[in-house]
Amino acid sequence: MAARDVLKNLNVFVNGIGYAGQVEDYTPPKLVLKTEEFKGGGMFAPLELTMGMEKLDCEFTLICQDATVIGDFGVVEGNQLPFTIRGHLESFDGTTTGLVQNITGKFLEIDRGTWKAGEKAFLKCKVAISYFKETRGALVIYEIDVENMIYIVNGVDLLAGVRANLGM
Repeated sequence: MAARDVLKNLNVFVNGIGYAGQVEDYTPPKLVLKTEEFKGGGMFAPLELTMGMEKLDCEFTLICQDATVIGDFGVVEGNQLPFTIRGHLESFDGTTTGLVQNITGKFLEIDRGTWKAGEKAFLKCKVAISYFKETRGALVIYEIDVENMIYIVNGVDLLAGVRANLGM
């Protein structure tokens, strides 16, 4: 099928407040495995052993200088914010699907950009993520809970055995 699951629109929510019409762009978290090269005796070539994941972060840009978002910078440790990103996917055959990313984290950066008379002033935000869940329709694609060592991909908890072995 041509043109399947094309992102046609999005909205960002910060601490329960929606920013429809004020979102310029959103960069989802990049999922990167942390690996270590290993070559033991009797091996012809090294392998990449998965040792976990790289840190998760995301970014979004608003076209407003929102005082609430600016004021959410600098939360103390252990006190994080909920973020929700909602997308609308549409296929050429008319099928539509909702895409939701639930994130818990804290602002790493609030960049208020350059201000010029007669031009939009952007508010670029970078978020350090401790929890990430992506749902497409009713399907949970990813659920990553860093603190609780949960890593679910397409409904399979890949770290259940690790938690059991560690008594978690």
